[in-house]
Amino acid sequence: MSWEVASVRALFVLIFTIACYRLRPLYLPRTFSLLFWSGIGLFVVIFEMWLEKVSLKRLIGAVVGAAIGISAALVTSHILSLTSIGQEFLSFIHVGIFLLMVYIGLILGASKGDFLNLSAFGGIFSGEHPARNISKVLDTSVIIEGRIADVCETGFLDGTLIIPQFVLRELQMVADSSDSLKRNRGRRGLDILQRMQKMGTVQVQIVEDDFPNIRDVDMKLIELAKKYQAKIITNDFNLNKVAQLQALPVLNVNELANALKPVVLPGEIMRVFILKEGKEYNQGVAYLDDGTMVVVDNAKKMISKTIDISVTSVLQTTAGKMIFGKYDDRGRMETSALKEHGRMPVPAGPGNVEG
Repeated sequence: MSWEVASVRALFVLIFTIACYRLRPLYLPRTFSLLFWSGIGLFVVIFEMWLEKVSLKRLIGAVVGAAIGISAALVTSHILSLTSIGQEFLSFIHVGIFLLMVYIGLILGASKGDFLNLSAFGGIFSGEHPARNISKVLDTSVIIEGRIADVCETGFLDGTLIIPQFVLRELQMVADSSDSLKRNRGRRGLDILQRMQKMGTVQVQIVEDDFPNIRDVDMKLIELAKKYQAKIITNDFNLNKVAQLQALPVLNVNELANALKPVVLPGEIMRVFILKEGKEYNQGVAYLDDGTMVVVDNAKKMISKTIDISVTSVLQTTAGKMIFGKYDDRGRMETSALKEHGRMPVPAGPGNVEG
């Protein structure tokens, strides 16, 4: 909230309180009137701030629901006025029915407003259609893993990130675990959420929606995504498949990482550090900076050394990309043979000067 908006709100409360204090519309004692009308002004400001967070669909739903409630209250009051109920008791019933119907209409209209398709009306509502899938639902695994915060910082993700309360409870349970590894993972997930809340590129929204009849967290996430017409962000393979079977859009962080890995072609030369021995005979294994495994033939003797290899093939698996290469040690063998036969040129130096 900018200071300009805060100043306008504070000025409104001040002017409203002073006007009501001087005019005394309810003839309240002056001291009580000052407190009463300042409280009313603050309530109006808080209500206006709450309306800012409500979507247009919910506002329209609430207005339509309230109108239906008022109509139902008028019809019911008219029918009751034709009965022999006493006038004093009838007035109380009229007021009670009016408040009840309006309240029910507002609540039901606001809750069902998300199902409105405003783009069907055209005109000023035509821009609502592209924004249907702006919201994204985050699951527990992608929060704990942490790369989603880096993606948000780059600006590739926008809109609202929805975090349900049942995911927060699962994070808290992991953070309170007696296992130190799980406890650290849970605390990292909570830190990632705090970091994302401070970003200006995305809006993190905590929702209270729950589905008591569903016990599995993954199925709750799917139902929540259906309710908000949102995408699911995850790196869980099973959740990804189940959501796709139900025609829900999924953003998989692992697939994004694989898509951004550097492209190499057979025949290219790469410089890698051989870390360990491979499974097959005379193989060495290296890893790129992004974690891609490189399997190198003829590199068993080059462990703990940096060498140049020739790429032979690239294999795309469900776990990621694997690169296969070959180390050509012929140049190295020729160099060793020249040294053995004394044919290598000797660098000039004080000890090598011919007498």
